[in-house]
Amino acid sequence: MDFSFDLVDLEKKFRRKFSKVSKYDPIITKFCEGTFALCQIDALGKNANYVRLRLSKRIDARGLDKQITISVVNNIAYLKENV
Repeated sequence: MDFSFDLVDLEKKFRRKFSKVSKYDPIITKFCEGTFALCQIDALGKNANYVRLRLSKRIDARGLDKQITISVVNNIAYLKENV
């Protein structure tokens, strides 16, 4: 079985582009825009520890780790504003 192909000389390898926005960003944005000091996160269908992990990474990526803390107690995720 024969097939045809072409080789193209490249100077550099193209990098995969990742989305700069996460589906968890609206949670952080709403918390920051609100007057919440402490709030519970109800993420239907997601384990609270999974949500904590994702939100923690997004909080760090946005440089908000000094202002916001996320924790899990009894499989419920909480966002808390650091004073």
